[in-house]
Amino acid sequence: MSEIVFYTNPMSRGRIARWMLEETGAPYRAEIVPFGPPMKTAVYCAINPMGKVPSIVHRQKIVTECAAICAYLADAFPEAELAPATTDRADYYRWMFFAAGPLEAAVSNRALGFVVPEDRRRMIGYGSFDDVMATLEKAVSRTAYIAGERFTAADVYVGSHIGWGLQFGSIEKRPAFVDYLGRVSERPAYRRAVELDDAAMAAMQKSA
Repeated sequence: MSEIVFYTNPMSRGRIARWMLEETGAPYRAEIVPFGPPMKTAVYCAINPMGKVPSIVHRQKIVTECAAICAYLADAFPEAELAPATTDRADYYRWMFFAAGPLEAAVSNRALGFVVPEDRRRMIGYGSFDDVMATLEKAVSRTAYIAGERFTAADVYVGSHIGWGLQFGSIEKRPAFVDYLGRVSERPAYRRAVELDDAAMAAMQKSA
């Protein structure tokens, strides 16, 4: 009953959840869900009505959305020390959900070729792409990790976004981003997660 069932695809945001699972050290079973019709079946949509991955099922409870999965797992497995004390979570929540909201929206819209007209910036949460990049740069430059001097689940989430952005060119290659990613990607759990997802991706391609 305590095993986590992890629904994912190695070519998706499921890589964020995989990293977080590896950080907790908790037992889990990965179920690879191919894109297309398998992800839209009635069986899987009963777990995630969006027909998207990742999702986790733990103790008969379902959690979707990567930021929520990271926050949930940090609380469900406090022995892993992936969340600050409840009295010291301001930066932890602030930057995790900044990445889930303004950062992801700004990066996605830019990749799609959508630029917010200057006179409409107040209508959208992130304002402008340049504002988001400047804010993120300051956030990762203040302390060793995004919420202070200790690694937390917020670093899994923010670090994943920065890693993908630098890899695919959707986030500017600023020294502060490169340095921050270097710190968080040194973690053994990150390396294990990458190896597991790369192996799963190779297996999918071989069976295709």
